[in-house]
Amino acid sequence: MKRKGISSITYHDDLMRDLKNPTTAIGYLNLAMEDSDRRVFLLALRDVAESWGGMTTISKISKIPRITLYKILSKKGNPEIQTLDAILHALGFRLSVMPLKPRKLRRAA
Repeated sequence: MKRKGISSITYHDDLMRDLKNPTTAIGYLNLAMEDSDRRVFLLALRDVAESWGGMTTISKISKIPRITLYKILSKKGNPEIQTLDAILHALGFRLSVMPLKPRKLRRAA
């Protein structure tokens, strides 16, 4: 039911608007990386790509065919690290490594 004078926005539209903010997009991707299921990150990356101009735009910048992007960023996707790097660079981001928790490394004898 729609009320007069009140507009509604879908969850997807709200998410797309929020992900246009680089800080929000980074937080969204980092949170997705924390999930043990890699598909969560791939779908989050797809959301960010969509909000930043869509697959056509990301395809042109990354030089990865649009159809390939859809396949890579699906639940069944299994991209190589260089492909992820190209997509992230097209979005203005880069890969980074963080420790799980501080610990002392053993020296090799």
